[in-house]
Amino acid sequence: MDHGSVLEVFDAQMRRGTGPVAPERVVRKAEPGEQGWTGVVWSDLQEDSADRAIAAQLQWLASPEGTGREFEWKLYSHDRPADLAERLTAAGFTAEPPETLMVTEIATLPKDTSPPAGIRFETVTDAAGVDLLAEVDARAFGTVDTHLRERLLAQLGSNDVHMTVAMAGNRAVSGARLEFHPGTQFASLWGGGTVKEWRGRGIYRALVAHRARIAADRGCRYLQVDASDQSRPILERLGFAALSVTTPYLIQG
Repeated sequence: MDHGSVLEVFDAQMRRGTGPVAPERVVRKAEPGEQGWTGVVWSDLQEDSADRAIAAQLQWLASPEGTGREFEWKLYSHDRPADLAERLTAAGFTAEPPETLMVTEIATLPKDTSPPAGIRFETVTDAAGVDLLAEVDARAFGTVDTHLRERLLAQLGSNDVHMTVAMAGNRAVSGARLEFHPGTQFASLWGGGTVKEWRGRGIYRALVAHRARIAADRGCRYLQVDASDQSRPILERLGFAALSVTTPYLIQG
């Protein structure tokens, strides 16, 4: 896989291609609902235009449409100008922990990895399954995403989202999501958190293989994930390549 070429395809399809390019050379997404994700997913800025672009987003956030929303500028390490992170901080944004943008070609992934003994995978199809997924996410990552359940409920029944919980008996011990992006060659992996006492048994790797099979059946070419420091080594062993680093810069409207 040519890393530079794939990064260009990722930027074109998964960032720039997700919405209209505003005059200030940014693409902003605002998902429906008060809790829908809102922010900048792509920008192409110069030193003399970056501050104006940031100011334009803050002006939108102060408008009736943006008021009350949490706003994220999704910054990538290859974005310009080089001091964009410092400019965002000066404008009032707060940086969250960085993650590594990792991509692999699905055809090269092992897809026959089975769950470990005592674990079964169940597809989430109703509100009870969403409750399990949100619960295991909080236990696995040690933080409560107060809006996660609402977002997952809104995605129930969508052909572009597949949710899975890993069950040990009647207890959820891991969970993961797969999102499709129509019009692109990519599917993306989210979640994948496993509760502490079940880590190191291969559940995460099996969940990657499980989702890779589903993505392959849908004709996707690439799998993409924003990887934490904990998941990056596992993904590298599976064949994922690190293409960039992405850092969420947050501000409240």
